[in-house]
Amino acid sequence: MKTTDDLYNGRRFDGRRSPQEQALRWPGGAGLAISFVLNIEEGAELSVADGDASNEGVHEVSHRIDGVPDYCMATHFEYGARAGYARVAQRFIDAGLPLTLNICGRALERTPWVADDVRTHAWEPCGHGWTWTSPAGRSEVHEAGDIARTAAVITRLCGRPPSGWHDKSSRTPATRRLLRAHGGFIYDSDDYGDDLPFLLDPRDGRPPHVVLPYGFDTNDMRFLDRGGFVRADDFSGYVIDAIEALRPEARHAPRMLTIGLHTRIIGRPGRIAGLDRVIRHLADCADAVVMTREAIAHHWLG
Repeated sequence: MKTTDDLYNGRRFDGRRSPQEQALRWPGGAGLAISFVLNIEEGAELSVADGDASNEGVHEVSHRIDGVPDYCMATHFEYGARAGYARVAQRFIDAGLPLTLNICGRALERTPWVADDVRTHAWEPCGHGWTWTSPAGRSEVHEAGDIARTAAVITRLCGRPPSGWHDKSSRTPATRRLLRAHGGFIYDSDDYGDDLPFLLDPRDGRPPHVVLPYGFDTNDMRFLDRGGFVRADDFSGYVIDAIEALRPEARHAPRMLTIGLHTRIIGRPGRIAGLDRVIRHLADCADAVVMTREAIAHHWLG
């Protein structure tokens, strides 16, 4: 039977925080930390043409073709790497904002210009799996191999190893142990249950590990959900509402907000204005600071 510690890693599930956590301020005295995450998955999606057993079934529509190559799906993802990436990246370059990239290893091998930008602009590369698939149900040997292979290609192409990890969908019961055994990882984002980071209890003499909760609501993937975002204003309006809800809370205790982006989604011409509006809004929020997830984890560790 699972215990509370197994499920929640020793977190207080009643929402109470230590005095140190309540008093924490982000750099510059800000109360709210904003984390932009650009997912680099194009080229790592399931594809029969790449030798995978099936094709990815969700792009602008939900439709699966199995057993043969799906060129409709493939070129939807290709759009993200070819056109969407440059459109999104330029926004962060022009604004001088820090950016975390959730990078799938197979995708990075096929889009090495992403690694060039990581080095040029000091963006953070975070491991996102070898392929854009969940490790749930895989063996520990398979999962450990994917972690090592992904970390190796990021290190080789970006010039530095990843310090964070984020799986598609669910992690496995072994994921955090495997990350800590691999070495070099100080955080993961395989959690959706809070507005703040939390620490795993150190065990066996290992250094502390930070968990940075992610968000699926302030995320452009809702453009692909029925009943989700349709126009650029839907995305910006929702994200700005979240920012404005957290700002007064953050006067009393720290808060964190993750904004998830995808090159093939927000990078479309009809959607990119939503990101522009969010960036402009943040320019007027002196009580909020944009940080990479790595910087947030280091700051939380003190």
